Amino acid sequence: MTQTLYRVGQIVPSSNVTMETELPEMFRRRETVRPERFTFHSARMRMKQVTKSELEAMDDASDRCAVELSDAAVDIMAYACLVAIMTRGAGYHLQSQSRLEEAAANNGRPTQVLSSAGALIHGLATLGAQKVALIAPYMIPLTDEVVRYITEEGYEVTDRLALEIPDNLEVGRRDPMLLEGLVNRLDHSDADVVILSACVQMPSLAAIQVVEDKIGKPVISAATATTHQILRSLGLDTVVPDAGSLLSGRY
Repeated sequence: MTQTLYRVGQIVPSSNVTMETELPEMFRRRETVRPERFTFHSARMRMKQVTKSELEAMDDASDRCAVELSDAAVDIMAYACLVAIMTRGAGYHLQSQSRLEEAAANNGRPTQVLSSAGALIHGLATLGAQKVALIAPYMIPLTDEVVRYITEEGYEVTDRLALEIPDNLEVGRRDPMLLEGLVNRLDHSDADVVILSACVQMPSLAAIQVVEDKIGKPVISAATATTHQILRSLGLDTVVPDAGSLLSGRY
């Protein structure tokens, strides 16, 4: 029996190591329960320190990445850096997606583009959230900009925990299970949804289902939201075992 194969393109910061591990892991889990198969292909934008100036310079290079990935005829592209989008002003994920789609089309390969920032907002809407609490690895000023972006999209952020780690490689080295303890420092009592990692570089997949079962409410991350929107955009069942409610197949 012939299996359908999808090529997933990722536009990632040069120092990001997590999206190229967590995203494929979620799709491998899905392959245990669904017939479709996936390959992953990346283009990189230079960024080492998570500062506003480096993020802006990195984002300016995203057009080149979209063109490079379109050369590989990927079926969909995901811009995998949440904070780079959210620090550029309200609604920027829509502007970015439109610009990158235009770059791919101008290269003769029209391709749908989504972003982890837009996927997170989409995931909150899908879950019917109104209030959220979040954990982010960023310095406090950048975390505040993420909170502002989410607020401007219509959600109330009841609490946030900023880990203040400027080195992006250090963020990627964190043990995801540390989040199980950190969630105890987060006031999520009024939140409808907990964003366990508002960053695609901070590993969280191993903790998503554990924390969701522990606190009894939906738990998502930038990575699980990105996976959900990729599947939705490809017209596929949004089911990934042990990855939280958003990827339970109910949404």
